[in-house]
This record gives sequence, structure tokens and C-alpha cells, in this order.
Amino acid sequence: MSKGLPSREQAIRLLYDSGCSSRVIRHCEAVADLAVETAETLKKKGIGVDVDLVEVGALLHDIGRSKTHGVNHVLIGVKIVEQAGLPASVISIVKRHVGGGITAEEARELGWPVDGVYIPFTLEEKIVSYADKLIESGKRVPIDRAIEQLFEEGKPEAADRVLRLHQEIDKLVGTQP
Repeated sequence: MSKGLPSREQAIRLLYDSGCSSRVIRHCEAVADLAVETAETLKKKGIGVDVDLVEVGALLHDIGRSKTHGVNHVLIGVKIVEQAGLPASVISIVKRHVGGGITAEEARELGWPVDGVYIPFTLEEKIVSYADKLIESGKRVPIDRAIEQLFEEGKPEAADRVLRLHQEIDKLVGTQP
């Protein structure tokens, strides 16, 4: 393990051992592949990003789906990775990956602990959250689809956060002027 992080194989084993379905694991692997691709592109541009952390965080971001497919998979996932003794950086990715982030008000409405921060803050957290929105059924989808879906679900604030995340990552990667 580098920097206290599990290897890719160890992270995948943790997904299996936690009871994740093969569908969830395929999703996590696809998110990790895209997130690593993004992180490596940024690293080549001289932007400081921990590619290993991005990979492990992306692999484990949905580990809570081993118990539920509702939004509370975030809190369950946090407990699982904490119990596994993983670093705070991985725990934060799991905690902050969903829907471009959850505001304090949204957390309160969900009955989540309000002392937590559920909005991606570090570059690694943002990359994983963004990659998660671009993977559906194990395949890459346009960001417009994810944003449209959030609007259809009546979550315009989340749609706006995802759009801002897209613009930030897109600008860093260099596909936007």
C-alpha cells in the first residue's frame, strides 16, 4: 500500500467483501478508469493531483451500495471505509461524491449529521464526483444527461453544482478555453 492506500485489487476485494453486487463493482471500476484518466491528464499538465487516491476513492465511492441504493449509501459507505481503517482522504471522497455534493441544508433535510461537509472540496474529491456523474450502467454518458436527470428529479441546485463541477474540471483538462 502506498500512503496507507489499498491497492486497486485490495479496494475491489473490499467491495466484494462488503457485499457489493457485480453491477455496482463494474460501475465503480468504470468511474475509477475515467477518474484516473482525468487525473493523469491533469498531472501531465503539471497540476498536483494524487492519482492513486483518485483511483482508490473512485473504486470505493459507492461501497455503501452494498447495503442500500438510496442516497444514504454515502453514510453507510463512510462507516465501511472508516471501519476498514482507510485514510481520511478516502473517507472524504466517499462522503462527498454524490450529486456534485450535498449542502448543509440538504443534509439536514435528509437527517444526516449537519456537522459534516458533503461538498467535494479537494481536486481528488471533485474528480471522483464528476466522473461518477459521467458513468451510467458502466458506460460514459454526456454531462448534459446527468444534469437533465437532476432537473427531472426536481434537484435544480444539484444540477447547477454538477454543471459548475463540469466547467471547473473541463477548464483544467483544457477542453474549454
